[in-house]
Amino acid sequence: MNKFDLYEIVTQKIIDLLNAGVIPWEIPWKTANGIPRNLVTQRPYRGINFWILLCRKDALPFYLTFEQAKALGGTVRKGQKSTMVVFWKLLKHEDKAEEEKIIPFLRYYNVFNISQVHGIDEKKIPKTEAFDHDFSPIVEAESLINQWQDRPLIIRDCDSAFYDPLSDAVSIPNPRTFFNDHQFYSTLFHELVHSTGHNKRLGRHAKIKDHKFGSQDYSQEELVAEMGAAFLCGMAGIEQATIQNNAAYIKSWIRTFQNDPKVLVLAAAQAQRAVDYISGIQYDSETVQ
Repeated sequence: MNKFDLYEIVTQKIIDLLNAGVIPWEIPWKTANGIPRNLVTQRPYRGINFWILLCRKDALPFYLTFEQAKALGGTVRKGQKSTMVVFWKLLKHEDKAEEEKIIPFLRYYNVFNISQVHGIDEKKIPKTEAFDHDFSPIVEAESLINQWQDRPLIIRDCDSAFYDPLSDAVSIPNPRTFFNDHQFYSTLFHELVHSTGHNKRLGRHAKIKDHKFGSQDYSQEELVAEMGAAFLCGMAGIEQATIQNNAAYIKSWIRTFQNDPKVLVLAAAQAQRAVDYISGIQYDSETVQ
């Protein structure tokens, strides 16, 4: 199959999934630090709170408010800064004309990671264990990675997955901690596509004006990385096992653009160039958009 046909097919599959409604994105691995959740309620954080807390890269996934820490006999360590999480829902309200209206209700909380608190009985802190399975490398995926001469350093056995432009290195959890082998490669592909934006490669990051988490520029880069990951999964022949989670991830970021599917077309063009760079395809500057 022609690579350009593959790009179009994968893009259309993602758009179809978005139009049909996809399940929420799920983190595809479980290291010992686990998914961010409240220590008292044990409920995992969702939406933007999930991303904010995940980006902290804390060693343990447990968070609690000042009052919750106090109730458990603990105190926040001196000088520690909290992280704001938000809670919102739609409430029904009747105005003076007895017309029912839906109004948004928003509340925020400041939470601390368990590492920022002392004095809590260790028996009250759940033990966390990493998921473990027999990992079997996928030949086609390994070939895509290993043939790339200009690839960044890949560091395994980390607590989370991310690309660090300062060290030009990709960090990734141990492949055994992923729920399946396909998701390991999809996640690694996502971070490798991020690395193509480095100034010594395609220079995409230099054009980003707002690096703030959740901004349109930041969201656009996330779309590019996940579209690129979907393309690379297609090239490795594993897109059927990963594309629903790819689409769910994209859906979580595309809200920044008012759910405009056309944004995917723009992201797909940049993702295609990134994948071409990884696979060694070169074009004249006049033909690259």
